[in-house]
Amino acid sequence: MNNFKALVGWLKQAVTDKEQFHLGYADESSEFVRFNHAKVRQAGQVQQASLNLKLINDGRHADLGITLAGEPELDRQRLADGLQQLRETLPLLPQDPYLLLNHNAWQNHNEQLRPLPELAQVLADISQAAEGVDLVGFYAAGPISRGFASSDGAFGWHQANSFNFDFSLFHANGEAVKASYAGHTWDSAEFTERFQRAREQLEFLGRPLHKLPPGQYRAYLAPAALEEIFSIVTWGGFSAQAIASKGSCLQKLYTGEQSLSPLVKVDEQISGSLSQAFSTEGYPRGDVTLINAGKAEGQLINSRSAAEYGLSTNGASSDESPSALQMAAGNLPQADILKQLGTGLYISNLWYLNYSDLPAARLTGMTRFATFWVEDGEIMAPVSTMRFDDSVYSLLGSQLEALTSERELLLSASTYSQRNTSSNLLPGALVKRLTLTL
Repeated sequence: MNNFKALVGWLKQAVTDKEQFHLGYADESSEFVRFNHAKVRQAGQVQQASLNLKLINDGRHADLGITLAGEPELDRQRLADGLQQLRETLPLLPQDPYLLLNHNAWQNHNEQLRPLPELAQVLADISQAAEGVDLVGFYAAGPISRGFASSDGAFGWHQANSFNFDFSLFHANGEAVKASYAGHTWDSAEFTERFQRAREQLEFLGRPLHKLPPGQYRAYLAPAALEEIFSIVTWGGFSAQAIASKGSCLQKLYTGEQSLSPLVKVDEQISGSLSQAFSTEGYPRGDVTLINAGKAEGQLINSRSAAEYGLSTNGASSDESPSALQMAAGNLPQADILKQLGTGLYISNLWYLNYSDLPAARLTGMTRFATFWVEDGEIMAPVSTMRFDDSVYSLLGSQLEALTSERELLLSASTYSQRNTSSNLLPGALVKRLTLTL
């Protein structure tokens, strides 16, 4: 943080009276371990830091990414070179009619410094749990920091420690169970319990495949499967711009033409999450209730949408999608899932999702990994890969029977350019009817 503050101080002196700036900061100190056949195949560390400089002058603005070296003099020179490059660029650009700056000198400081597990302990737990099984996985852990400063005096700093172990267990027949364990504090007992559930599912994958004809089936969607549904719904589903232009998949929910089950409450829960409580546009971010008792309540609004549609921004990201989505838990204990399911499908994962009818919030996709046929509360056999086609208004609306009382924290496993801070905290969902098409 001190290095970032020093660069901010230099930049305040370097800009002219007519210029304004936003300076974003990102860094991580991460350790990565790759597993194959339950053995460590690759281990390493990544330390990196970068800036995003936005220069504004007379309604014109331009951005530039700058990689930092960790050496104060060199970093100041890179920032100076970037400032000059943007000064030469701005006269070539038109004024932006939707530029809405925040001139408030807000302050926000949040450090979640819960100690991360010792790597030796993590490796010992994984090695013991994976004895005798074919495990492929990826472990990432370490502190992630985000910062923001503006020429108007705003300053934000966020640091959070986290780990994410994303893994699959493979049967000799090529079938697999996919699972993950993520959070702030490594709990050996909790990890062992989660791993044991995956091992139990792996045993069932050795049974002959049960082929189902297309039709409608009672089904349980595990949190990871529900996450896949939310991952596509959040592509513009809660976006103020998409809603205003009538391009949201949840348009009918926001107009009141459709509703979800009263059990459904969805929030963008920034507080306590890995996501920072400020946006890259310089606005504080708070918790937003998006769906309450099955009805649309809030939307995600960035500054451009606020300027274009006359709304009040709530610090949403540039694509107006959630970064810390939570769904309220229900009353179904995890121990009773199979009993309450009775006869139907237990679906651990979904993939290849897309819209088959966006205005109707209708999705299509495939079952993946451990999907089982259950009879009278007992897993009978794995199910061959099937395609589903169903509406969000059905799955989370008229056909939603129960949500689990336990929720699972699912952190983004993306490491493209840097570790991602997005997260989902989700229950499992028991639905009366899921439509399989082939």
